[in-house]
Amino acid sequence: MLKIAIPNKGALSEGAAALLSEAGYKCSRSGRELVVIDRANDIEFLFLRPRDIALYVGNGIIDLGITGRDLAADSGAEVPELMELEFGRSRFCFAAPAGRYRSAAEFNGLRIATSYPNLLRGHLDRLGLDCRIVRLDGAVEISISLGVADAIADVVESGATLREAGLEIIGEPLLYSEAVLIGRHARVETECPAVQTLMARLKGIMVAKSYAIVEYDIPRTALEAGCRITPGIEAPTVSPLSNPDWVAVKAMVRRGECNAIMDELYAIGARGIIVTEIKSCRL
Repeated sequence: MLKIAIPNKGALSEGAAALLSEAGYKCSRSGRELVVIDRANDIEFLFLRPRDIALYVGNGIIDLGITGRDLAADSGAEVPELMELEFGRSRFCFAAPAGRYRSAAEFNGLRIATSYPNLLRGHLDRLGLDCRIVRLDGAVEISISLGVADAIADVVESGATLREAGLEIIGEPLLYSEAVLIGRHARVETECPAVQTLMARLKGIMVAKSYAIVEYDIPRTALEAGCRITPGIEAPTVSPLSNPDWVAVKAMVRRGECNAIMDELYAIGARGIIVTEIKSCRL
């Protein structure tokens, strides 16, 4: 039975459960149980602290895990990323009181508070900075005003919490993070058909979020122009209508381009233009 670890709480947990559910897996909990077995797919889902997942996977105890790139890197475990999962995006950044420092080069000798000590130590070494790391489990932003740190290194999403604390980001992000699928080794995908199936399903869900289906009726005289606007993946589907002068067309299009495509189609005579979402697909 394939063992997959997913976060037991927080935004990563919600995103992982939603993605897996859309992919056809049973991983929802009725309470606070730590294990859910999906017998139809022969998978055991284990709900663990996001920070611990990479350690279990790296030690070969669990086959796969979903966690944040930042958490996996901070764990020190050697776990290959098999897939980016396109949710839980954030940045790992330095921050300090607004206007106090111009760059991280001025941090030498300072106290830097963080919940990611291993990740921070690696960046400090690469930057050649000798700083004292103050390890905290949370609420890192308040550490400066409380006098326990001079700057912080933390995961930032919108940056609103930093601004509320009177802080600003210093320099470029040290790491761009998001939810990732990790494996106990890089060959796990090729060695295990169940992992291949899982990854294909997840890719199908994520690709589908970038596309939509557009359907429309168009005069035969404008069909060639319509197909140029909506070429589809291989080619659009063209079907006859009861009116021999018109045809129906269906094609996949980029979701972000839907409105512009509808404008162009209407301008060349297409009518009954409909756009629908795609739940999953394989390209």
